[in-house]
Amino acid sequence: MTNPDIVIIGSGIGGATIASGLAGSGASILILERGEPLPATPHARSTRSIFVDGHYRPKEMWREAGGAPFNPGNYYYVGGNSKFFGAVLIRYRKEDFSELEHFGGVSPAWPFSYDEFEPWYSKAEQLFRVRGTLGEDPTEPFHSIPYAFKPVPDEPTIARARAELKGLGLHPASLPLGVDIEAWLREGKTGWDAFPNTGQGKVDAQTGPLTAALADNNIRLETGAHVDWLEASPDGKSIAAIHYTQNGSQKTLSPKLVILSAGAINSAVILLRSPSATGKGLANSSDQVGRNFMNHNSSAMLAIDPRRRNDAVYQKTLMLNDYYLSDGKGGKPLGNVQLLGKIDGNMLRANVKLAPRFALDFMAGHAVDWYLMCEDLPDPESRIMVDGKEIVMQWRRSNMQSLEGLTKVMRENFRACGYPIVLSRPFDKRTPSHQCGTVKMGDDPATSPLDPFCRAYDHQNLFVVDAGFLPTSAAVNPALSIAAQALRVADHIRKTELAA
Repeated sequence: MTNPDIVIIGSGIGGATIASGLAGSGASILILERGEPLPATPHARSTRSIFVDGHYRPKEMWREAGGAPFNPGNYYYVGGNSKFFGAVLIRYRKEDFSELEHFGGVSPAWPFSYDEFEPWYSKAEQLFRVRGTLGEDPTEPFHSIPYAFKPVPDEPTIARARAELKGLGLHPASLPLGVDIEAWLREGKTGWDAFPNTGQGKVDAQTGPLTAALADNNIRLETGAHVDWLEASPDGKSIAAIHYTQNGSQKTLSPKLVILSAGAINSAVILLRSPSATGKGLANSSDQVGRNFMNHNSSAMLAIDPRRRNDAVYQKTLMLNDYYLSDGKGGKPLGNVQLLGKIDGNMLRANVKLAPRFALDFMAGHAVDWYLMCEDLPDPESRIMVDGKEIVMQWRRSNMQSLEGLTKVMRENFRACGYPIVLSRPFDKRTPSHQCGTVKMGDDPATSPLDPFCRAYDHQNLFVVDAGFLPTSAAVNPALSIAAQALRVADHIRKTELAA
């Protein structure tokens, strides 16, 4: 095979978006994806297949440090984890780019400001065709361009919930979503949160930026290509080769630029498994690769009124940020509240296996289902490691006081709204859907593997562009921030590597 100018490893949000940003540059680009396209089958809209049988879960096990193996909710398809995401495309708040004190410690500043990053957020919103509206959320930062599409409409029970929260003096706001609701519902009357996207209903990495990128004849996608390790040049200053397995064969490529976008966990794993003079893997003179793993502290909360049925189909159109920057009493931040996709008895059965089915169906049918999300702070001892072929996760949760505070205040709010039963349950380590950190960017090569444009300090032709670069998790979904940075990095590569 002729070596392309650029190889992008991974077709998730980071890899697909940077490919779209490089389209039309004239560079030959190959995207290596370990998975295959997600097939359209009846499993795609079956809550039993997805949540009880684990039909789409990977055939691999990770291990907790000092603990037992577990099957992670990490998906390997064209489009990566975004094929299953809730399509929430929300900006970090302006305050998230500065140092911010939390109950559990300090969230560090980014190496650049929100104002510098804002134009890339706007470009990413256009690329992902985000539906939203401005003016509802008091924490909403400045937007230079309004949303191009109106928000996905509330269903009647959710419109009622919005009015109930407003009645408490709160500020419920429409979630910014990458969802064409008419297209989604034509393929099945379900929610989209955690459901695989087999059509055009969700704008995920595949249906959005990857489709745009592959319109360029110089950009190709190869599937079933599992990258095993990277090879450094003899002087260690660049990446000389990519070693991968495809259809049982060992293959090698030597592009001019390598863009690693395998996801926060797997990008760190590839670097850590790659041979190096120090034995610590590549891009790791700072000893920070794999460290500062963050995954949000989050809980599901069910607000139940046995007297009122919730007939919503998709539900996920509302968020509440009244407690994002403070606890509502002048104290430290708590976090973000947003709706989950509508649950049913099968989804509950996946977590409460011994309860009778009629009870689970009744509970699901009378609940409004919420997701509480708080910032997980970076900690060098919260990390991803490798032990032979095993991926080892040592997640040290932080800032749990914020989640406890948010749970308490929202339980009080929902009871005040007329829901006498409010249940909550934290999400566990098996669901790394908001994985971030592990290969963070920063101004100092002694403490960060990547510079502010995601170029590795140690290897001039290596970029890492996925959730691994995030120096903080904030308390919102990371997808839009990954996409915005990917567009920013693509522009930088055009100007510094491809201009000649």
